[in-house]
Amino acid sequence: MYYTPWTYPYPYQPNYYALEPMYHYWNMYDDSRNKGKDYGRKPFVININEAAKHNNTYRTAIWTGEHFQVTLMSINVGDDIGLEIHPHVDQFLRIEQGKGIVQMGKRKDHLNFVQHVSDDFAIMIPAGTWHNVTNTGNTPLKLYSIYAPPQHPFGTVHLTKAQAMAAE
Repeated sequence: MYYTPWTYPYPYQPNYYALEPMYHYWNMYDDSRNKGKDYGRKPFVININEAAKHNNTYRTAIWTGEHFQVTLMSINVGDDIGLEIHPHVDQFLRIEQGKGIVQMGKRKDHLNFVQHVSDDFAIMIPAGTWHNVTNTGNTPLKLYSIYAPPQHPFGTVHLTKAQAMAAE
């Protein structure tokens, strides 16, 4: 018979249009030039699991839009994010590597919600909730955070927790 290379229906054909320069993919292995770049307000694709695991900064904003922001975080062994509250920002955390403990509460001195977390756990923090995440494992705690609306300025990179505290 005859060779027909495109026998699949339209939706299953390769998306050649996605390779145009306006679409970005951050490959942590091949392109270290992109580290620390905020791709906000542009279409962007990333392997978030690999990006989080390879991130060595305390906090790096990788995408800041009008309505939400994505940051990568690495918390050193025995360290924590620091007790904080975002009065008008909901927050989503996803643990990609390591072990920790999350504490939340309505009052700074009464964190009545305590949960052990590890790889693949998701943490939802409502606006106006005091919270902290502490690394209780033997390796850095690798995670990413989604803030809605954005919490940090476009392009934020804090190499260390001390640098982040000084900036805030």
